[in-house]
Amino acid sequence: MRTSPLTPRRALAALATVAVLVPLAACGNDGSGKGDSAGKGDRTELTVLAAASLTDVFKTAGKEYEKEHPGTKVTFSFAGSQELAAQVKQGAPADALVTADTRTMDGLKAETGKPVVIARNRLVIATGEGNPEKVKSLKDLTDSGLKVVLAAPEVPVGRYSKQVLDAQKLKVEPVSRETNVRAVLSKVELGEADAGIVYRTDAATAPGKVDAVDIPDSQNALASYPAATLKQSSHANRAADFVKWLRSDKAQKLLREAGFQKP
Repeated sequence: MRTSPLTPRRALAALATVAVLVPLAACGNDGSGKGDSAGKGDRTELTVLAAASLTDVFKTAGKEYEKEHPGTKVTFSFAGSQELAAQVKQGAPADALVTADTRTMDGLKAETGKPVVIARNRLVIATGEGNPEKVKSLKDLTDSGLKVVLAAPEVPVGRYSKQVLDAQKLKVEPVSRETNVRAVLSKVELGEADAGIVYRTDAATAPGKVDAVDIPDSQNALASYPAATLKQSSHANRAADFVKWLRSDKAQKLLREAGFQKP
């Protein structure tokens, strides 16, 4: 095949093409998520494993974070903290973790960065709307005629529940033990249980469906929510930024509005 001679005009065109392609290549995402910056054609998807009790507030927080960080999408996976820990140990692809207790997080030191507490929470007794069984205190949960549901003891809220009941020397026989706090709340909402122990913030997500009976602070437990990056993350820098953002004024305001206490 005969090739056309490289004329001055064609040479200039070739140089112009190279000049355009080189900067575009430099802006490309190398897939590491480390050191790249949003807003230059990159798009990072962060996967955050989070305790079930954070479901509502984190959905709102995720949208706010995305607004402040164009080019980054945050996807949440909610479950009981013990389930999240199992996923991390099995190598599930994720970038950050937020649990409802420090105990679970402490058991993952080999898989996480240094955790920071982003919020705290308290327990309440959830009852059907109007509190038809007239539950007034933890002691009322010992009534054998009352259908009580609790979280399993390996679940943070279940462990906190056992802690407060044991401290008052109260023995409660639940009709079921659930895998996360939202499952406990759901049983009460649906009328499958008369009462259950949940976090204050969870009861607040079901207005008109459940009532919340306060547990005095002297009889209550204080739940801590630590957040940490995962060492297996493919977007280490941005995962760290998200964890840091959870302590920002904006994120803390959202957590307070949802009923969580200060870290």
